[in-house]
Amino acid sequence: MNYNQNHKLSQITPSTLIVGIDIAKDKHVARAQDDRGFEFGKRLIFDNRIHGFEQLLNWISKLQKEHGKNELIIGAEPTGHYWLSLAYYLRAKGINLVLVNPMHVKKSKELDDNSPTKNDTKDARVIAQLVKDGRYSVPNLLDGIYAELREGIKLRDQLVKQLIVIDGRIQNHIQRYFPEFNDVFKDWEGKTALFTLREFPFPSDFQDMTPEEVLAQWKTVIKRGVGIKRAIQLLEKARKSVGIKVGLRFARKEIHSLLDQYELYQRQLTELDKEITEVMKDIPGAQEMTNIKGLGTITVATFFSEVGDLTKYDHPQQLVNMAGLSLREHSSGKFKGQTRITKRGRKKLRKALYLAVRPLVASNPTFKALHHYYTTRPNNPLKKQQSLIALCGKLLRILFVIGRKQCEFDGSKILKGLPQIKALQAV
Repeated sequence: MNYNQNHKLSQITPSTLIVGIDIAKDKHVARAQDDRGFEFGKRLIFDNRIHGFEQLLNWISKLQKEHGKNELIIGAEPTGHYWLSLAYYLRAKGINLVLVNPMHVKKSKELDDNSPTKNDTKDARVIAQLVKDGRYSVPNLLDGIYAELREGIKLRDQLVKQLIVIDGRIQNHIQRYFPEFNDVFKDWEGKTALFTLREFPFPSDFQDMTPEEVLAQWKTVIKRGVGIKRAIQLLEKARKSVGIKVGLRFARKEIHSLLDQYELYQRQLTELDKEITEVMKDIPGAQEMTNIKGLGTITVATFFSEVGDLTKYDHPQQLVNMAGLSLREHSSGKFKGQTRITKRGRKKLRKALYLAVRPLVASNPTFKALHHYYTTRPNNPLKKQQSLIALCGKLLRILFVIGRKQCEFDGSKILKGLPQIKALQAV
């Protein structure tokens, strides 16, 4: 399927059967029509199971024979994750499934019956009409190593979120029962702090201990980096603590449970990162991307988990549009609004690029020079935030070229066409 709007329309011909499917959790609804909007047959309600998918194909085949339609296009609204099974099933049968924007469906409901009411049968009809008008997109269904990578990055995001939750709960526990703990340890995740939280989580645990005894306990797991001064400071803080002194029995169980969860997620995250790094070795261009100073393996992995195989794209602008980084402008008559990015695309990809650009600007000479140029050029200088967004698009184009050609990053080629090149290279 072509992404160009004119090409989309050209693929809808008088010999094309258009099927619109409203996706739900258990049962889908399908309706069929031709390129003029003339509907064929009654609606089909089929299960989100293999027998339901076979029922759909039999229904389509029957309509094609009855009405002489030898071409087929199936459109659906991507409701949650329920459409994925049908999409992969159809692709295995050599049939492409296209997607329509849920917002377009919502705004088009009144065109046929002048009513904003919603039901599955009506939505299936609206979806088919949108496909007829070429208002659809082709889903990026990954397979092979790219599908594995997408699942790996999804799992990694879940682990990171869990660690953030656990961190907040441990901080909450510390603030309730031993708020002075943070005066002694700047980071509770350090080895000494973790050991102290597990063995002595409350100020009352220190009342019969001497600094030498505390230090001796620390030395059983930490050989260097701790001394008697910190032990003395910890005991002084414990004696003057304003922490809660009741409910300690189950509060101790709580902190032990939280620390166990923290260590489990940290171990799983470390193992997962190793597996992702191994998978990345088999992706063309991935090694050259990670060789860019300031660009990490996880960022490159996230990039591939979102875009998939780069050979399926003809131009880097397709990736820019996918990330929601293409520009749009509000204007009317003499009024001209600010130009901003659309933010219509993959949020995770856009976030990964933005988080990658910030350290690149700080540590990579090429991106540092580009940022300096964008923010200080005589004509149309950008604000710092605008420059970072512009560099996100630049990074996306660089990754596209490296992935397609498997070439090493050469910053001099990127800076070559810019004015004041000598000054930029000296930055």
